[in-house]
Amino acid sequence: MNKLTYISIFLFLGCFFNAFKSSAQEISLFQQFNGRYDYTAFGNTLNTVENGPSSVCTINTSSSASLTLNADQTMVAAYLYWAGSDDGDFDIELNGIPVTAQRTFSDALNNDRTFFAAFADVTSIIQAEGNGVYTISEFDLTSVITPYCPTGTNFGGWAITVIYENPSLPLNQLNVYDGLESVPEELEITLENLNVFDNMGAKIGFIAWEGDQALSVNESLRVNGTLISNFPLNPGNNAFNGTNSFTGATDLYNMDIDFYGIQNNINIGDTEATISLTSGQDFVMINNIITVLNSQLPDATVSIDQIDSVCNSRDLEITYTVSNTNSTAALPQNTPIAFYADGTLVGTATTQVLLPIGDSTQQVSTVSIPTTIPNTFALSIVVDDDGTSTGIVDEINEDNNSASQILTLPTSPILPMLPNIELCDNIESIVFDLTIQEQFFSETFLTFDYFESLQDASNNTDAITNPETYSSANYPAQIYIRVTNNNTLCFSIGDFELILLESPETNQAEDLKACKLNETESATFDLTINEVNINQDSNIIFTYYETATSNDTFQDEITTPTTYNNITNPQTIYVTAENTEGCITAISFDVIVEDCEIYIPNGFSPNDDGKNDVFNILNLEAHPNHEIHIYNRYGTLIFVGNRITSHWNGIANRGTPRNKKLPTGTYFYILYLNDENTLASPLLLEQTYTGWVYLQN
Repeated sequence: MNKLTYISIFLFLGCFFNAFKSSAQEISLFQQFNGRYDYTAFGNTLNTVENGPSSVCTINTSSSASLTLNADQTMVAAYLYWAGSDDGDFDIELNGIPVTAQRTFSDALNNDRTFFAAFADVTSIIQAEGNGVYTISEFDLTSVITPYCPTGTNFGGWAITVIYENPSLPLNQLNVYDGLESVPEELEITLENLNVFDNMGAKIGFIAWEGDQALSVNESLRVNGTLISNFPLNPGNNAFNGTNSFTGATDLYNMDIDFYGIQNNINIGDTEATISLTSGQDFVMINNIITVLNSQLPDATVSIDQIDSVCNSRDLEITYTVSNTNSTAALPQNTPIAFYADGTLVGTATTQVLLPIGDSTQQVSTVSIPTTIPNTFALSIVVDDDGTSTGIVDEINEDNNSASQILTLPTSPILPMLPNIELCDNIESIVFDLTIQEQFFSETFLTFDYFESLQDASNNTDAITNPETYSSANYPAQIYIRVTNNNTLCFSIGDFELILLESPETNQAEDLKACKLNETESATFDLTINEVNINQDSNIIFTYYETATSNDTFQDEITTPTTYNNITNPQTIYVTAENTEGCITAISFDVIVEDCEIYIPNGFSPNDDGKNDVFNILNLEAHPNHEIHIYNRYGTLIFVGNRITSHWNGIANRGTPRNKKLPTGTYFYILYLNDENTLASPLLLEQTYTGWVYLQN
């Protein structure tokens, strides 16, 4: 190809590069191996020739390469990278085994010139297959490659990096970095997480895509500002030229698998290195960088194994493991350890033994959490921390020294003030639902058990098996409730009483009668007349109803019991007596409208013989508003009576002598019925009765 043609093409591409550089992914640390490790790499291109404007525009869908490890080289990891033009083929095969990209990368020169790279961990495949030929297939870019050929950006290829362990190697730190960054012009990559103990044998390797052997204008590769080369495969002015430094191959068209010795480019103690690439023409994408450096440092890590705590205590017994696995030197004894609760230092410890490479030790420490820390907090353990967030041991990785866990101190459930449970003593079946106490607890994940003694509750034995229908032999009864947090198993014990409340005592009420007027079956009754007979306590509330339900409750309350008109004859009235405890006793009586005739006797003898001892006028109860006046023969009023007073028993309650027996003789009476119905229709029934009665003492 004419070099001038290449120059024209890449000057054109360079105009677009800066506008699309943001689509690339920065090279960063992917994996680190510490120990007696090194690596090799193999792979192949899909291009049949090096690309270019006048090259053949064809591409394979498969290619092969060989892996050969020595007997003392034990493979520990294998990473497959593949890349090509356009947006990507992310499902391929390795030795006929399907492989799907686990991570992907992308870059672009412009909207029409995009590129991809992909990654998959193929360790298990390489371990199973071992040494031999490896073929990548089903990697098909044939349908998308044509638009890339005129600008010489058509390519496809793959590479596998194999990290192996060899007991004869020095203690090395092997870092695998990846991403996708590109030139032309200039690219600078900073590799962090280095730890250079000895620069002897240090090396750096690359997997790069789209490099051209024929393009080398201002092309350079520098480490920490110093030009590196690997002559004759990789001269200083043409680092990316389709070669494999491990196998010596020179026909990896438009891809590179190369490594360089850099012992003269880094210094002991370095923690980072700067990779600088320049290219005046060649468009090159860096996908993978591996560094191998001699390093002899420990790498302390910590993990939390177990945390033991006691209910309602802020002391924690912490079992944890300090490890020195990914290291190249022993971790010293007495390496400090700090314990933090929500960032507050709560305890310190030290490692009790020297930890060799790859070893670990389990320790137990007790810390007390201050009351200023909430019950739920983040507990952190940091190894190589003297309590001031400062380490005293140089390590391979200073960012993996901690372990954290969200922890909640186990506390017993909060006991609210539990009310006593009360039932009235006149209900048909006295059973208590103990579980109604559970509504007063706001916490979740609680279990409730009920006991008849504090000892049973404390020992969690002999729990009440029927808490929803519990009856006791004696009342009041003391009940103990044990409330357990299902997460922490902490419990609290409370108590309450079961109390039987005294219900009102009632006497049977008398039926109320009224007289039928003009064949009318309804009359006005004062239902409250019976209250003095039912219960005379002043704190009793009486309520009257027309209807009783099947479940021993009442409805159709009578709101005007003093002026009630019956709706049937006879009619049963239901009355409840409620005391200040809220207990209710119910009775009933009838109201009756009947034909009435008043019978007034003409004599009585109050001699306490149980016969005719009072002036008893029959059917007078049908006239509750009646009033009777008794006069002596001189016309003096000597007695006034009504429904509240007793019948006249021959003793005066008016005049002189009052409250004494009157002599034998004839006395005169006036009986006022005062019936409302009668008042409305005075002709229907006599309103007043007069006559005489003989008193025999």
